[in-house]
Amino acid sequence: MRFSGCALSELKICTICLFVILSVLTLPAAAFASSSGRLFEQQKGDESRPSSSLTAPKSAASVAVANSESTKKEPPPPSVPGLDPKTGIPLYETIQEDWSSLSIGTSKLDPAPPLEAQTDEGESFTRTLVQLQWRPGDPIDVYVVLPKGVKKPPAVLYLYGYKEDTDRFRNNGWAERATRGGVAAIGFVSALTGHRFQNRPLRQWFVSELQESLGSTVHDVHFILDYLAQRGDIDMDHIGMFGQSSGATIALLAAAADPRIKAVDALDPWGDWPDWLAKSPVLKDDPSHTNFTSDLFLAKVAPLDPVKWLPTLTSTSVRLQQIMENMATPDVCKEALRKAAPKQASIIRFEHLNDFSEGAANAKLFDWIKAELKDASYGKASSRSHRGATERLNTLRPVPRVPICKGAND
Repeated sequence: MRFSGCALSELKICTICLFVILSVLTLPAAAFASSSGRLFEQQKGDESRPSSSLTAPKSAASVAVANSESTKKEPPPPSVPGLDPKTGIPLYETIQEDWSSLSIGTSKLDPAPPLEAQTDEGESFTRTLVQLQWRPGDPIDVYVVLPKGVKKPPAVLYLYGYKEDTDRFRNNGWAERATRGGVAAIGFVSALTGHRFQNRPLRQWFVSELQESLGSTVHDVHFILDYLAQRGDIDMDHIGMFGQSSGATIALLAAAADPRIKAVDALDPWGDWPDWLAKSPVLKDDPSHTNFTSDLFLAKVAPLDPVKWLPTLTSTSVRLQQIMENMATPDVCKEALRKAAPKQASIIRFEHLNDFSEGAANAKLFDWIKAELKDASYGKASSRSHRGATERLNTLRPVPRVPICKGAND
């Protein structure tokens, strides 16, 4: 068969086009085979050495995976106040302390180094906040107020009722009155009180945990006195303690436990626990208050009854002040405390709060204990501490009695 010239030309063109098409179709397969071979060889080499550009995407992916795995690890839990960071157990449950004993005894309490804040100054005093701690989760703010210009002054420890915090000790007027006459003032609060009540369940309060509240704070007094002795700027031979309501109870117990306390001024102390826990209006708002008269509860607090320890304070100057109008301590308990007081004790009974306020006006409330600390005859029946000379019963017309938990003035 013969083709014309034009036909031959068209045939050549078609043949060339077919060749080009076949070349294009076969090139990717060859190229893929070649590149796959190189990649396979490189992947084999990756087992022993890192490669360059081809392994960069793999390296980035590895980093991403590593980062993802690291984010899956849970971060350590934040430190929760009042909880052991390792076990999550409330710190107060880890305390190992014999609250039934006035002495430290078998209690495992390890004092930490004191932390002192900056000292501030008033016209007649200096005041330093010191944080002391010997019990897990229970740091104690102690205010050391020193009179200016007095070298190694005597000192009075001040402990008010369980509802009081440390605001009083930051008051310049109180600091001036407490240090008047050249006597240092040491202020703190009891266990389960103020800042020491934080991190505790709401169902727990001073009376529901009465054994702990009393026993812990008596031990605290011991360690606070140790700290004052280490300071070297306090006359440790002339130490007194002023207490009000629950603080007065602790002051009496602390004096029985520590002979370094030479004088105690107890204003309306609680005590005589079987009757107090059954009759005091302080407990009436606690829905569980009937549990406080159980045999178990009473057995726990029996070793911490001031009625038991008051007769032992024969070498301590003691003043017992009772406001008969104050029903926080029932009359039967007041009478039990009065009868238990040692012979040399000064007992003053006020029928009404107003009568007490008149006597405590103009910072006179602290005069008795300051005078006792300056008197060399501790524990002797002086004119200031003779029962018959100072006992007072106000016989003014009776007025309706109401619970009173706070003292007056100072």
